[in-house]
Amino acid sequence: MTALEFALLLGAGICAGLVGSVAGLASLISYPALLATGVPPLTANMTNTVAMVFQGVGSVSASRPELKGQGRRVLRLAVAAALGGAAGAALLMLTPTSIFERVVPLLIGGASAALVVQRPPRELAIEGARLHPGRAHDDPRWLPVGTFAIAIYGGYFGAAAGVMMLAMLLLSTGEGLPRGNALRNVLLGLANIIAAIAFIALAPIAWSAVLPLAIGLFTGSRCGPWVVRRAPQTALRRVIGLAGIGLAIHLAIEAYG
Repeated sequence: MTALEFALLLGAGICAGLVGSVAGLASLISYPALLATGVPPLTANMTNTVAMVFQGVGSVSASRPELKGQGRRVLRLAVAAALGGAAGAALLMLTPTSIFERVVPLLIGGASAALVVQRPPRELAIEGARLHPGRAHDDPRWLPVGTFAIAIYGGYFGAAAGVMMLAMLLLSTGEGLPRGNALRNVLLGLANIIAAIAFIALAPIAWSAVLPLAIGLFTGSRCGPWVVRRAPQTALRRVIGLAGIGLAIHLAIEAYG
């Protein structure tokens, strides 16, 4: 790996960590950066998953105060997240490269479009609080099933898995945005770790790309909460979503052209 490629992946990792905090679309930055350095698509996705472990570590370490009092909920949903991550990893490793290359533009395009039209997380948190006043209720019984389903997608590719998980948690638990976001970080971080372990053991990883990307992701995720508190989130989410649609079109032309 050249010094230029190292710098590219480091910068992409920082941007991806910040974007993940604002919009849950970190892979929108990190995945194409890996492609730009010459890593094949399927290997790039698996390498991205391994590097994303460090984003999860950074996000969870910055969210510890918001996790207080959620221990029982975390334990109950963690099993579903771990199983979903393992299932998503297995699905990816069984997917032929040609099919994966054709599916990725659809996944990125769909995730980006959802980001553009989705209501802001703060509005979802207000709606969740309205549906569950005082949070004097048990979590719905279907919540582990929803967690499992989203974790499968997270283990397979993951773009916007954070958006979907956060929306589900805010509307179903009645928790505020900080606590819902902290829970999202733990669950998807766990699913990502399980998938990464499977890839490390059974699949080719571009290890030279993992180091700069991981450093960048950890740094960006640690700075993310500061950016989220100050940035105009609605505008940023729309800009990121539109950029994702453009990337999806570009990848679709390459895959189907």
